[in-house]
Amino acid sequence: QVQLQESGPGLVKPSQTLSLTCTVSGGSITTNYYYWSWIRQPPGKGLEWMGGIAYSGSTYYSPSLKSRTSISRDTSKNQFTLLVSSVTPEDTAVYYCARERIAGSLYYGMDYWGKGTLVTVSS
Repeated sequence: QVQLQESGPGLVKPSQTLSLTCTVSGGSITTNYYYWSWIRQPPGKGLEWMGGIAYSGSTYYSPSLKSRTSISRDTSKNQFTLLVSSVTPEDTAVYYCARERIAGSLYYGMDYWGKGTLVTVSS
């Protein structure tokens, strides 16, 4: 059973950098065809896909967040990390990490999610 767990500060000040880590157990982040994504949900709004990192280490980002977002991984710890710079109160959200499976042209969706962690941007 794959499990994902988000961790990081629950409060970040405006203009600072938000940093979250997702720790994966029950499966390796380097296993072929799995992609590891970050998704967020602001209060009262829908889910927003932010970006992710592939099993190969390649990264991909939402165009709307690309300039402020960086995703990396530590394969020795089976973790991947999200950085969002220059945060504003609009970045307040529940942040989730999730696993996606893509094989060629086939998309299998996000099958495992973390429970989510609330990050509030406030001074």
